[in-house]
Amino acid sequence: MKTDFLSGKNVLIMGLGRFGGGLDAAEFAVNAGAKVVVTDLATAGQLSDSLNKLKQFQQIEYRLGSHQRRDFEQADVVIVNPAVAPDNQFVKLARSLNKFVTAQVNIFFDLCPAPIIGITGANGKSTTAALTTHLLRSALAQPDFKYRRIWFSGNIGNEPLLGIANQITPDDLVVLELSSFQIEQLAQEAKAPHVALLTNLLPNHLDRYGAFENYCAAKENIFKFQQPDDASPAVSIFNAQDKIGAEWFDKYNSEAGRVCIKFSTDDVSERIRDAFALPGRANLENLAAAVTVAGYFGVKDDAIEGRLPEFRALPHRLELIAELSGVRWYNDSKATTPEAAIAAIEAFDQPVIIIAGGYDKHTPFDELGKRIARKAKAAILIGQTARKIGEAIKVAAQNKAQVEIVDSLEIAVEHAAQCATGGDVVLLSPACASYDMFDNYEHRGREFVELVRKISKRSQQTAASQAP
Repeated sequence: MKTDFLSGKNVLIMGLGRFGGGLDAAEFAVNAGAKVVVTDLATAGQLSDSLNKLKQFQQIEYRLGSHQRRDFEQADVVIVNPAVAPDNQFVKLARSLNKFVTAQVNIFFDLCPAPIIGITGANGKSTTAALTTHLLRSALAQPDFKYRRIWFSGNIGNEPLLGIANQITPDDLVVLELSSFQIEQLAQEAKAPHVALLTNLLPNHLDRYGAFENYCAAKENIFKFQQPDDASPAVSIFNAQDKIGAEWFDKYNSEAGRVCIKFSTDDVSERIRDAFALPGRANLENLAAAVTVAGYFGVKDDAIEGRLPEFRALPHRLELIAELSGVRWYNDSKATTPEAAIAAIEAFDQPVIIIAGGYDKHTPFDELGKRIARKAKAAILIGQTARKIGEAIKVAAQNKAQVEIVDSLEIAVEHAAQCATGGDVVLLSPACASYDMFDNYEHRGREFVELVRKISKRSQQTAASQAP
C-alpha cells in the first residue's frame, strides 16, 4: 500500500480520541492528499488537546458530540480508532455500504518494510516493549548485528505510527506495544507481527468483552494470523509462568513455519538480574521477556548487562517520584487492572499505603482485597469502584483493615501524607481505568505527581519557617 492510496479520497476518521491514534491518522490522511472529516462522540472541550495539535490543518472538518450517518455514506475510506468496538453500528453501516474500513495500525503494517516485533499482554506490555527496544539498541554497536535502527511505537503513544512509517527502511527493526483493540483490528485484515510476544493474560476490559474468554480470543489473534516470510519462520514467544501462555505454547509449538519460544524468570542469569534496577517480580518477568527477544535477535549478554543499569521505569509505571521525610511516593497510574496493582504491592517489603479505585471495567477485586488486607498499612479509595474494592478488603481482613473512601485524588494524597511515616511507601496503583475522573491514566498520573510536589513544597516552606 502506497501513501497515495488516500489522495483525492473522502476519508472519515472515526474517533479522534486523546491518545494520539486518531490524531496520527488525521494528519497522515491530510498529508496524503485526502479530504478529511473527523467524527467523535466527545465534545470539542473534551478533545481540546488533540484539536489544538491539528490547528495547522485548517481544511479538516469536524463532527463532534455525535456521529452522522451521511458522513459514513459520503466517505470513501473510514479509519477507525481502536477504542471503537468492531460491532459499532456505524462501523457496520460503513461495511454494509462497501466502504474501505481500516485502522491506523493496519495502514502501518501495510507500509512498514521492516520486521515487526509485537508485544501484548494484560500487564507489563509497555515496560517489556520499552525494555526490548532498549536492549536491541544496545546491540547497534555489535559488528555482527545486522539492523540499522530500532523503532518503538504502538499503543504506548510515543512516536506516532504513521508519522514514522516513511522513515523506516528494510534494514530496521520495529517494536510495537499492541493492545487487544489493535490486535482485533489487525485480525480483521488477517495481519499479525512476524515476531509476537505475550507477557501474560488476566481478566481485563470485561466492560467491552463481557467474558475473559472473549478477551483471550482477541489477544490470541496476534499468533493466529502470523505467517512465515521468505527469510524466516514466524516467531511466537510465551511466558512459561503464565497459565494461558503455557497453554498457547503447547497449542502452537507443532505448527509448521513457526518457532515457539518460552521464557521464565528462572532463565535470567544472576548477573543480568543484578544489573536491573526495577523492583518486583512482575518487572523480573518483563526483563525475562525482553532478554528472550534480544537474545533471539543476537544481542550478546555483555551488551545486555552493560546497558541494563541505564533503563528506568516508564512514566506512570511504578515510577518513584519523590522521597519526603523518609516516605517514598510511587506513581503506578498505568496499573489499570487488579493484577497490576497486586504486582505493585508485592514489589515492596516496606509498609504500603495504597491509593486505588477508578472506572469500573467489571473486573473482580477479591484477590486484590486479600493482598491489600495482607500487605498494606492502609487503603485510600476513590472513584466508581471505591466501595467494591473496600468491601473486598473488609471481607478479607474481617473488617480490621484501615480503609478510607474519599471523594478525590487530592483528598487521597492528603490523607496518605497524614498516615505515612518514615520507611513507608505511598503507592498510587488504581487497579482500574481512569475514565470516571480523568481523561486517561496519564492525566491521573500527572495529577498525582503535581499533588505530591505541592506536599513537598509545603514541607520545605514549613521547614524554612521553623529554621533558626
